[in-house]
Amino acid sequence: MIAALPGAAAPGFAGACQSWWLARNRWLRRLVLMTLGALAALAFAPVDALPLFAIGIVGLIWAAETAPDRRGAFALGWWWGFGHFLGGLFWIANSFLIDPVRFGWMVPPVIAGLAAYMAVYPGLAVALAQWRGAPPLARVLFFAVAWTFAEWLRGHLMTGFPWNLAAYVWDVSTPMMQSASLWGSWGLSLLTLLLAGLLSLLGRGDRRLSLSAGGAFLAIILALYCFGAWRLADEARDSGLVLRLVQGNISQVEKLSGANRDRHVAQHLRLSVSKPGLEKVAAVIWPETAATLFLDRLPDWRQFVAAAAPPGGHLITGTLRGAPPEGEIEEYWNSLAVLDPTGRIVGSADKFHLVPLGEYVPLSEILGGFVDKLTSGAGNFSAGPGPTTVHVDGLPPFSPLICYEVIFPGAVLDPADRPAWLLNITNDGWFGNSPGPYQHLASARFRAIEEGLPLARAANTGISAMIDPYGRVVDALPLGTEGALDVFLPDALDSTLFARIGLLGPVLLAVVICIVAVLASRRMRTRAA
Repeated sequence: MIAALPGAAAPGFAGACQSWWLARNRWLRRLVLMTLGALAALAFAPVDALPLFAIGIVGLIWAAETAPDRRGAFALGWWWGFGHFLGGLFWIANSFLIDPVRFGWMVPPVIAGLAAYMAVYPGLAVALAQWRGAPPLARVLFFAVAWTFAEWLRGHLMTGFPWNLAAYVWDVSTPMMQSASLWGSWGLSLLTLLLAGLLSLLGRGDRRLSLSAGGAFLAIILALYCFGAWRLADEARDSGLVLRLVQGNISQVEKLSGANRDRHVAQHLRLSVSKPGLEKVAAVIWPETAATLFLDRLPDWRQFVAAAAPPGGHLITGTLRGAPPEGEIEEYWNSLAVLDPTGRIVGSADKFHLVPLGEYVPLSEILGGFVDKLTSGAGNFSAGPGPTTVHVDGLPPFSPLICYEVIFPGAVLDPADRPAWLLNITNDGWFGNSPGPYQHLASARFRAIEEGLPLARAANTGISAMIDPYGRVVDALPLGTEGALDVFLPDALDSTLFARIGLLGPVLLAVVICIVAVLASRRMRTRAA
């Protein structure tokens, strides 16, 4: 088989599509690429239209094969990515429309600007995968590696935003998620792009290539599914401890006004104690900033909210923390506090990964004069030192994750002090009834699988849930509902392979795929000679 050269059309159905593509004008091509990217975004929660991701990636690969050089390939990937992230992140606009008078004007530049920046990474992946003269199989293998490398960069550069990684299209299938325990979401993203790439090799008028690609596709799918089914044959064991997750379902408009703060705290207190069985609960858990107060400085308020703590147990709540302890506040943190029934703070943690424009203004020395952060209060929040393990009597040690700290693979716990469970408190009320809360939950499920740890999630408007260490949702409160949910805390599993070796797993997987790509390229060249 002769490899398709950049700027030319391949044989078969793929070639027919590429010929049509090459005959279109520049702006129609860009529109097609944006549409393919937006369709691929529908594979993520809550739509979970998995085949659309494959269609979007296959279309991008076929288009990229016609690029004359790396610069042209980057442009193709960028336009695809622009449509992809517009379609996948449009819901962020809800947070700016909570106060439309102050922040509504920011929606177009922020959403378009974010999509434009995020699109750089697909563009980079497509450009890196331009392997001139290589056979299609080798190009597809290297494309999967390049894409995963670009996703890793997206998760780390400029504070990082690893939202909707390619791996998360498997949120629709718990067995297919399980290999994240071996190589994390990065490794599963690599295999996901490899699978889509193999599909792009079909319909090229080469029967041997189609059979090989189809066979490899089915073999990988079968291996991943069988591994997942084998792993899920084990039931998660209950620790015997009961947690009560409280979901106040308070709109963000009300929370920002601050006018009904007392009523909001009282509402959480009512939901905590009115449900029967409080005496059997080890900890009541409130969401992020459920108490929009500096509890560390207000002993009377600590006494009041501590009434939600079960006898002999604890209340865990999102709160604010200020410094110095007395007098005018000079620095403040988005925090978590653990209170005993007497109102004493026996454990705490500060959010260490802050949200740009939400909790601080990037380049505030330049932008601070005319751009405000969305949260109330003057100045930027301060960041905590990093993942920490909280130890309190009567509870297994846990790693607190505030808001979107849960979306970062391999960065959700202190490896030197491994916890027994993960706790994610969040306020997704910023995003209303949109895809955001569903996608946030999907990320949390992957963290549980990667670390082999159960994850409890308390969200202001939802989705509050208990997730077992296999990523299964044991029980949940739906989005937009008020309530309290009693759930058993599952036991932790032994450390997963990913928890032990981290990035080494996906790196080794990428190296193997690159070696196969080189060997395939040499074999095809030998055959052609």
